[in-house]
Amino acid sequence: MRRGIAASALVAALAVTMAACSSSGSGSDSKSDGPVTITYWDTSNATNEAPNYQELVKKFEAANPNVKVNFVNVPFDTAQNKLQTAMGAKGAPDVFRSEVGWTSAFAKAGYLEPLDGTPALTDVSAFQPSLIQQAQYSGKTYGVPLVTDTLALMYNKELFAKAGITAAPTTWDELKADAAQLKDKAGVDGFWLKAADGYYAMPFLYGEGTNMVDTAGKKITVNSAEAVKAVDTYKSMFTSPGTVKADVTTDAYAHMMDAFNNGKVAAIIQGPWEVTNVYKGAAFADKKNLGIAAVPNGSTGKGGAPTGGHNVSVYAGSDAAHKAAAEKLAAFLTSAESQTFLALKNGTLPTRSDAYTAEVKANPGIADFQAVLTSAQPRPELPEYASLFGSFGTNLGKIVQDQSDTKAGLDATATDYAKLLPDFTK
Repeated sequence: MRRGIAASALVAALAVTMAACSSSGSGSDSKSDGPVTITYWDTSNATNEAPNYQELVKKFEAANPNVKVNFVNVPFDTAQNKLQTAMGAKGAPDVFRSEVGWTSAFAKAGYLEPLDGTPALTDVSAFQPSLIQQAQYSGKTYGVPLVTDTLALMYNKELFAKAGITAAPTTWDELKADAAQLKDKAGVDGFWLKAADGYYAMPFLYGEGTNMVDTAGKKITVNSAEAVKAVDTYKSMFTSPGTVKADVTTDAYAHMMDAFNNGKVAAIIQGPWEVTNVYKGAAFADKKNLGIAAVPNGSTGKGGAPTGGHNVSVYAGSDAAHKAAAEKLAAFLTSAESQTFLALKNGTLPTRSDAYTAEVKANPGIADFQAVLTSAQPRPELPEYASLFGSFGTNLGKIVQDQSDTKAGLDATATDYAKLLPDFTK
């Protein structure tokens, strides 16, 4: 499922103190020497992924007879707001699956239990270091990496061969040239990029050596000269020959995936969460037809895509017995065995090296994305970072529809950022 960044004002949580968070999430008996029922909020896709998480929870209960788990699947698009509301009042889950962008904000608000030295995080060295870094705030770790992802160039090898293209493009200019050649020689659209979405625009910023903000220098950079150049390149991906014009409808994502899965467009920028669905498409009955390569580089000769994914976090407002049980569940869900199970069932990327078994790596989608992960950019430790995507995406939508020129649109975003980050300079 798309790792979309909710546009809600997550930073509002930062003003809420833990005084309002004194009740246990499960509301069950808090005695530490008896059975405990904990509540786990799962934010995975209810149809394709959640059943496998439920199966893992049942295995956990069988191995821990004194712990019962109330499994609740919460739609990802609404989970951020629901968690924020619940943790600021009552009814919060004891443990939950949290998008990596939420972790530092929830930690700053005091909602999360530090997991360093707890049973939840006993084998920290097994995890990819950058993923542990993304789960930290002010020197403490508030989540255990559950799944990871990034963006890559997915392409149809058969269509590329038909157009006489023998290798994946390594720059945006090469991709535009390939798109035109695909249209001319293979008779299909060459490239489709998800429009008006800041997450999918991040590789263009990285390719010009910039980001939305410079966290170390406390500076807003979304309207810098480098960012303007990046977004001009981004905009050209909707207007060049062979590229699909910007689709800003509510069903844009589904339109893009349908076209790619059925061989109507030759290449897209996408994440590993779609690999399983792509394999179900008519164009990829032969899984070997799916090509996966790093996103193209910008004019700096560098590139990369954002590192996304989910952590398992424990609610700080639960009592000791529920925290202890929640930490056990967090450890179980992120164990090598569970990570391997999820990779095989859901096609997701493990966060720890010992889960990349021969069987897991036999899935070409997982093996190819593992290689792409080496160039992925970790998310900076900034509680407000997830909230930056809202204004950025809105103004990208205006830019690609010619309702605003690039500089004016990014200036508008910078103005919004100044309100969100008052201690940052423009």
